[in-house]
Amino acid sequence: MLEKLVLALVYAARRLRRYFQGHPINVLTGYKLKNVLSKPELSGQLANWAIKLGEHSIEYKPRPAIKGQILADFITEVPRHKEQECLIEQQPQTPPEQGQVWSLFTDGASSSEGSGASLRLVNPEGHEFTYAIKLDFKSTNNEAEYEAFLAGLRIAKKLGVKHLESRVDSMLTAGQINGTYEAKNDVMASYLSQAKVLIRQFSSFEIIHIKRSENKSADALSKLASTNFQHLAKDIRVEGLEHPSVPQNQVLVIQTGVESWMSPIVAYLSSGTLPAGKAEAQKIKHKALNYQLTDGTLYRRSFLGPLL
Repeated sequence: MLEKLVLALVYAARRLRRYFQGHPINVLTGYKLKNVLSKPELSGQLANWAIKLGEHSIEYKPRPAIKGQILADFITEVPRHKEQECLIEQQPQTPPEQGQVWSLFTDGASSSEGSGASLRLVNPEGHEFTYAIKLDFKSTNNEAEYEAFLAGLRIAKKLGVKHLESRVDSMLTAGQINGTYEAKNDVMASYLSQAKVLIRQFSSFEIIHIKRSENKSADALSKLASTNFQHLAKDIRVEGLEHPSVPQNQVLVIQTGVESWMSPIVAYLSSGTLPAGKAEAQKIKHKALNYQLTDGTLYRRSFLGPLL
């Protein structure tokens, strides 16, 4: 139990490093952690943890009441398990009848020459609607796959399709839509969220992962759209997208060489210069813990270490 408590404190110091370095920390506990960590005969993991915690100003105090400990006890007793969110309703609103299901085949391709996407929409009678999309923005292969999938959903909705069966050769797209894969990247999460909105507009929907050999037509068309876009046949519907389907993060351009709120921080990190006022100097000291000056450029620190 003592090792678990010390390990929890080490994780807290690692996650909240800026606060541990800039402020004194009071640890309220009913266990004698101070006596354990101050023993000279410590060895192994406890010795390493004691060294890591020794760089901070930590004071161990007895816990006065149990009220503030309820949440921590509950988290340890009932660990939180992330349940995969299924984007497709388990029971469709209207079950498809025989001969009402449309088939959608999509594929995306990204290379140094450009990015393209393609889709084939097949109605129950076997008639095909083929589309090629050239992406006039930089995108990865996974983003191109999602662009083709979202375009297929939008076109199917415009055609009045109620029951749709999508077949994709991207295991990532199929896994994230089915809920077996998690969208950890912010861009993928945005694509996944928009796909969820479009999927809910169909009475029934199913996505199936197929082999690349079963999707040769869409694969060849997406590669063609990314390279020789102007030479496509006239019977193919061509659409050009100038911007991604999901909103992009906006970046504010900062003018250098102009006095701003960053100037006192840069002066302190570069030469140790502080404002004349004691309160203002202490404020700059605390604020500077959140930043790092590298090659004359001011970066903000993240919780886990990488510069922002």
